[in-house]
Amino acid sequence: MTRVRVAHVTTIDLSLRYLLLNQMLYLKERGFDVTGVSAPGPDVPFIEAQGIRHIAVPMTRSMTPIADARARIELMRLLRPERFDIVHTHTPKPGLLGQLAARAAGVPHIVNTIHGFYFHDRMKPATRRFYIAMEKIAALQSDAILSQNPEDVRTAVSVGICPSERIELLGNGIDLTRFRPDALSAEVITQHKSALGIPEDALVIGFVGRMVAEKGLLELFDAFRRVRLDHPTARLLLVGPVDEHKSDALGPDRAKEKGIADACIFTGMREQVEDMYALMDVFVLPDHREGFPRSVMEASAMGKPVIVTDIRGCRETVIDGATGLMVPVEDAGALGRAISSLLDDAERRRELGARGVQLARERFDERKVFRIVEATYERLLRAS
Repeated sequence: MTRVRVAHVTTIDLSLRYLLLNQMLYLKERGFDVTGVSAPGPDVPFIEAQGIRHIAVPMTRSMTPIADARARIELMRLLRPERFDIVHTHTPKPGLLGQLAARAAGVPHIVNTIHGFYFHDRMKPATRRFYIAMEKIAALQSDAILSQNPEDVRTAVSVGICPSERIELLGNGIDLTRFRPDALSAEVITQHKSALGIPEDALVIGFVGRMVAEKGLLELFDAFRRVRLDHPTARLLLVGPVDEHKSDALGPDRAKEKGIADACIFTGMREQVEDMYALMDVFVLPDHREGFPRSVMEASAMGKPVIVTDIRGCRETVIDGATGLMVPVEDAGALGRAISSLLDDAERRRELGARGVQLARERFDERKVFRIVEATYERLLRAS
C-alpha cells in the first residue's frame, strides 16, 4: 500500500526541529511519509539525520510583502509535483502562505495548527482587524483547524474566523521522559553552575525563549533590577537565541544599559535545555503574546515554580497560586514583587514546583497531541 504523504510547513527550520520533530517522527513510525518544509538553515542537517526529508523554500518571519508573494509562488510550484496527500501548516505566516499555496496546488487535504494568534486586545483596532482578516482568509483554505489552546478556539469562533465545527482543540505537550525533576544529579547541577560562573548559594531566576521585547524581557530586566535590592547575589539566567531577524531583538547590551549585566548570564541556544532548567529556582515568562508556551510546561515538569503574564495561552500552563503565579502583562513592578515573594519563601517554591510536576503529568504529555493529529489525518482521508 502506498504511504500517505504529509508535508509540515513552517517558516524556519528551528521550528521544525524544536517544535515539530517529535511529532513528525511519531507520524513516520505510524506509517506516514513525512517531509518538513521551511527556509534553509543550520538545523536542517539534524532534521535529515533523524530520517525526515527536508525541502527548502525561502521564507522570512517578518512582514515582507514582495518576498512573501514569491514564497507563496515557490511553495505552490513545489507542492504541485510532489503530490502530497496532506499539507499541515504551522505558525501565522505559513498558515496563510502555505495554505494558499497548497490549495492552488490542488493538495487534497489541508490542516493548520494555530500556535497562537498574532492579534490581541491591546493592539490598535485597525491593526487587530487586519490580522483577523488574514486569519479568516487562511481559515477558508483549511479542511481542519487545530488550536493549541481553548481560548483561541473560542476567539476564532467569536470573531468569525471559522465556524465551531471546523476547529478542534489540540492542546500542547512535551516529552515527559526528558523533562522531569530527577533529570540531573546534584553533582551535575553544581558543575553546570560552576561552568556558568553562578555561585553555589545564588538564587537563580530563569527565562527560556527568543531574546525579543515581545517576550517581556524589558519588564524582566526592570523587575530583576528591583529584585536585586533585596537579593544582591541573585542571578538572571537567560537561555535562547537573540532573534536578529526581529526589530525588537534584545541582547546583553540592553542588560548593560539597565545596570544588571554583572548578574545576567546569556547562554544562547542550548541543546540540552533541561540542564538549564535544573539550575533555576524560579522560572519566568513575562510574554506579551502566546499560543501555548512549551517553556512553561518544561519548567513545571522539571519541578520549578513558574511566573507568567495573565494572557491567552500562558493561562493554560499554570494554576495561579497552585503551580505558579500570574501577573499583569507589561507590569515590571508586579513581576518584581512576584519574583521576590518566591525567592523569599523556599517552602512555597517547593510546593508550587511539586504541584507543577503533577500538572505536567496530567495535561502536558505530547503523545496525546500526536494521537489527535493522527486521528485528524485519518478522518480527512476516510471522508475522501
